Amino acid sequence: MDPLLPDDPQALGSYRLLGRIGAGGMGRVYLARSTGGRTVAVKVVRPDLAQDTAFRGRFRQEVEIARAVSGRYTAPVVDADTEAALPWLATAFVLGPSLTEVVDGHGALPEHSVRALGAGLAVALTEIHSVGLVHRDLKPSNVLLAADGPRVIDFGIARAVDGDRMTQTGVVVGSPGYIPPEQALGQAVGTAGDIFALGAVLAYASTGRTAYGDTTPAAVLYQVVHGEPDLTGVPESLLGLLTACLDRDPARRPTPQQVSEALAPQGTGAVFTNWLPGAVASTIATHAARILDLETPEQGTAAVPGHGAPPSAPGYGTSSPAYGTPAPGHGTPAPGHGTPAPAAASGTPAPSPGGTPPGDGYVPTYVPSGATPPPGAPTAPVTVASASTVASAAADAPAPSRRRFLGLAAGAAAGVAAVGGAGIWMLGGKDKDRGDGKGAAADGQEPGGAQQERFSTPPPGTAPQVLWHRTAETDTLSSDQPLLAHNGLLLISGDPLVARHALTGKAKWTRKEVAPPGAPLILAAGTLFFVSTEYDGDVIGLDPDTGKEVWRSRLNGALTVEHILAADEHRIYVIASVRTKDTTVHLTAIAALNIRTGKPEWQKPRDKGTMDYDLEGVAVDGRLVYTDSRRNVTVRDAANGRQLWTKKIGDDIAWRPAVHARRIFLGGDRLRAVHLDNGKPDWSMSTGGRLSFYQPMVVGQVLYVADHSGGVWAVDPVRGKKLWLCEDAGAHRAPTEFVLVGEALYGASYDDGGGIFALDPKTGKARWNYNDNAGIEEQWHVVASGRRLLATHGDEIYALPAV
Repeated sequence: MDPLLPDDPQALGSYRLLGRIGAGGMGRVYLARSTGGRTVAVKVVRPDLAQDTAFRGRFRQEVEIARAVSGRYTAPVVDADTEAALPWLATAFVLGPSLTEVVDGHGALPEHSVRALGAGLAVALTEIHSVGLVHRDLKPSNVLLAADGPRVIDFGIARAVDGDRMTQTGVVVGSPGYIPPEQALGQAVGTAGDIFALGAVLAYASTGRTAYGDTTPAAVLYQVVHGEPDLTGVPESLLGLLTACLDRDPARRPTPQQVSEALAPQGTGAVFTNWLPGAVASTIATHAARILDLETPEQGTAAVPGHGAPPSAPGYGTSSPAYGTPAPGHGTPAPGHGTPAPAAASGTPAPSPGGTPPGDGYVPTYVPSGATPPPGAPTAPVTVASASTVASAAADAPAPSRRRFLGLAAGAAAGVAAVGGAGIWMLGGKDKDRGDGKGAAADGQEPGGAQQERFSTPPPGTAPQVLWHRTAETDTLSSDQPLLAHNGLLLISGDPLVARHALTGKAKWTRKEVAPPGAPLILAAGTLFFVSTEYDGDVIGLDPDTGKEVWRSRLNGALTVEHILAADEHRIYVIASVRTKDTTVHLTAIAALNIRTGKPEWQKPRDKGTMDYDLEGVAVDGRLVYTDSRRNVTVRDAANGRQLWTKKIGDDIAWRPAVHARRIFLGGDRLRAVHLDNGKPDWSMSTGGRLSFYQPMVVGQVLYVADHSGGVWAVDPVRGKKLWLCEDAGAHRAPTEFVLVGEALYGASYDDGGGIFALDPKTGKARWNYNDNAGIEEQWHVVASGRRLLATHGDEIYALPAV
């Protein structure tokens, strides 16, 4: 939400404006609050439309009819002035984000959430149709998700079914991808058109993408009229219903009642208990906190009942900002704007039952039934109510102070781990210092506090539902390069080079033809380094947040970099070609580039026995350690390149060395540790009759290694003592790369037959295993970004909750 500008009205009717929500096709939308404390969304008609007599007539009729729409799953019109210089209408404000924001932030909804959503929307359409209205613009941004169910908003372009209130001939009103074929063709649109939109909305909620593509409006409309929807990823139990809703023939589409009965045979009374994932419920609490803690601006004019801003008010002419920009949803301020979410409240006791009813300051936070309050929460009296009661009270009951009833907000991150039961904590407290959620997060975490996401825990042995799934644009994902996560972005090697949002999977930036497919990506000193194909063997560095070039090596033709091995805060270590006077190229050099200047700092010839193209390396403890496919392990002094030792003690493939506590760890018939400084043996461990070890990995001060029998070992890396052995991780292949998130260890298998694994890091007990069963003979990779696992399998990219 944006603050009011000097030329904005300060009040409309009895409502004092708090800020701008956005702008739609009809006009500007403001957040406002009545003198009694009720929070509403006020839509003000554009000046040019206000001067259109025909529009005023239609608007007057729409408002009159829309006032009759009331029900649990709509945001009704509560007030209006159709005769003001700039007509306006106020609708009930919904404390929840739009479906668009939820899917963008958390990915596709699980099946039970989609069922509940569809049932609620079908009931809402029944209510809308019962008074002779057709919504005509049902889309994700016009669906708000509240704690007790969805709400349909924005009847601003709805038209009555009778001919006098139909849209003008030849005018297509609505959003491509959600309007039915008959509307796209300019034909008469009845209630079945809203069913088509409902099917498209549910497909979007199920898959995280639009059913008719995301290209140009004309292309989408053509697909709607002549093509078939892409329902890949829709749960099988919903496929038939959504296909029927999206039938091109309006007569074959189901009615809203039929949709509701199919999705909620026993009625909608119970389907909204725990209907949303925990992370989404936390988002609702965050939005509620931001809205309910807003104070009415002190400056401005007093409210003048029945009148809006004069038509000559600055900013309302043709030079004002474009009105075509969709509003972000009446229940949601735009991210990064408005009053920051409050910190966990403490101190002031909550009102006892029967006392002052919760008003605009009420913030619901959901705690599983029987659970104790989150750590640090005050031991104040607790009022428990049903979700529907709370939603009604929060919307309608006045309150003397909005700050009196602040609950645990900021995404309920102070301790809500899941949505479970119907219990609601209502805690009192005073304001604390609050952060705005902006600024860069630590590597591997989401910016803006998303690292505090909490997901409900699935039953033992059950993998969580995928949050989102994408397929790479081209066949460029490498099967042997690890993934990188930075500031809420997933960085994937390939051509094009792409940075994807961890929350949605959508590309933030793309660079084509700058790196060869599968090229190693090195993240060091806040820069993403790789060998460039565009600049013939130079190393370039990109800002990982923007994709813009911020660094380039300065080799002056002396070296041509073939491969990056590793990097630290001082240098980038590479394998390079050296051009001699007779122009003969020898692949004999290992070199270090100064990370500050881009110039070679040192270069050394390689031993003939280690001259190989396939190398993997790490820079740690002042040493450069690398392996090759000729079984060599080589260690150099990182400062000057001097070779300290090389021995044929590795494997017949290059593998990224695991180094910890001045030791290098090796797999094979035995698990071994050798001293970093001289290569001498330190300790060795037998497989105990199991098949040989893969290459190990150190995570969180523990050495993890899989064996070819399908087991996973946890070993003390200093003493060489087994901590535990998980003999069966849940799949034919065991994980070979690992990441630790919270209280769980996650792994990815080297082979297709494994997938993604979750283990208890204390006991090794297997929690769950996920595999897409795509039959892709490629390695799995996994990395963590906040509370999300980001995984690749060939060209398929997934986000899973870390639970």
